[in-house]
Amino acid sequence: MWSNRTSPTLYERQQTRGRVRPAWSNIDLTGGRAKACAALRVAFGLLWAFAAWWKWQPAFQHTFISQIASAQAGQPQIIQIWLSWWIDLISLNPLLFARVEALTETALAFCLLAGLLSNLMYVIGILLSVVIWATAEGFGGPFQAGVTTDIGTGLAYALLFGTLFVLSAGQYYGIDRWLTPRLGPLGWLASGALPRRNPESEFGI
Repeated sequence: MWSNRTSPTLYERQQTRGRVRPAWSNIDLTGGRAKACAALRVAFGLLWAFAAWWKWQPAFQHTFISQIASAQAGQPQIIQIWLSWWIDLISLNPLLFARVEALTETALAFCLLAGLLSNLMYVIGILLSVVIWATAEGFGGPFQAGVTTDIGTGLAYALLFGTLFVLSAGQYYGIDRWLTPRLGPLGWLASGALPRRNPESEFGI
């Protein structure tokens, strides 16, 4: 039997001592842990700012295809076919693809540093990191004893973006703390919770 009690609103679930608390998590960092979470986000943003600066250099943008092609060396045939497909796609307009990557990394860096539109940026960061890992890094391969030392940084970056998402890191010393409640239903783009459907409303109760 459904209870007649009205469920807490999205904003009631989100607001906790001036911070935006994700409704799907009990994580609510305070004090030193909140500062450490913010410091981790900012440090990650600095890494992306460093990477973005190099992506804007002509030496990178004019050798974009060759960098992906170099990942084919020593790879199994199926991965070489996969990389060849990407090379054919990028060959349509290499400079455009290079500048889109540079612009995306610049946006990631800025938003990580500022704690702005964090959830959106984390998702974009995960997708970009996985694409880089599966193309320019060749899935971390080729895997050869005495040569391979790790599985590639792209996958690790994707996992770190996921960690920041779970921690709702943008709310700690970031613009999202102020912005999220002001975005209303779109607050999930910043550091708010994803909208949830009220089961009671589905049955008209």
